[in-house]
Amino acid sequence: MKIDQVSDSVYVVAGTNVNWALVSDDRGVTVVDAGYPADTAAVLSSVSQIGHQLGDIAAVLVTHAHLDHIGAIPALVERAGVPVYTGAEEVRHAKREYLQQITPLQMVGQLGSRRGAVWVAQTLRACVGHIGMSVPTAVAADAETLAALPGGFVAVPTPGHTNGHTAYFMPSEGVLFSGDALVTGHPIARETGLQLLPGVFNHDEPGALASARSLADLGAEVMVPGHGLPIREDLPALLGAFAKS
Repeated sequence: MKIDQVSDSVYVVAGTNVNWALVSDDRGVTVVDAGYPADTAAVLSSVSQIGHQLGDIAAVLVTHAHLDHIGAIPALVERAGVPVYTGAEEVRHAKREYLQQITPLQMVGQLGSRRGAVWVAQTLRACVGHIGMSVPTAVAADAETLAALPGGFVAVPTPGHTNGHTAYFMPSEGVLFSGDALVTGHPIARETGLQLLPGVFNHDEPGALASARSLADLGAEVMVPGHGLPIREDLPALLGAFAKS
């Protein structure tokens, strides 16, 4: 686990090939995504490492309900009664009314390269015993609720990676939590820098590209992706170039 403070209020935590974020102000903490199931202890520890207790957590915001973004939610709900918010359509996905996630057969397909084989092994270890987990308490938050959370957020619908994927923008500090709508790297990707996740992960590739390009319109100054390093320099220019690519 590595914690990186990227703005006055925002801390990015790198777990098992995935990031979550903590947003801290005088109202408490908002957790944005929650790592793999195997990252649960790290998620809980990261809250204390920035000077808070679990009781200070106001909510978890979920960009989308893949296992690498919801892993610590059961512990947070059980131990602190934390509410869980996500996009309106993603609520159905979080409750597993349907599933849009890489399939076992597609995972087997990654074993043909060393990079893919390492990622598959790490992923299986991070999910063991929790493959069927869901988030039954997930609900959609309205604009007023999101604005009142520590940090103050605006939901940005970004369908494509999943039907209900939602990014979050924090206007007060210009921080964009892009989730998996736009990332800067992934263990099976050959390059780093602004990019979509490899196509095997996206439910709707054209939709994912359109959503990623739309993020340039927000005027964000800092981007916290679900995978890869955060961007703190030249983000408007980088997003603009990506939108035109």
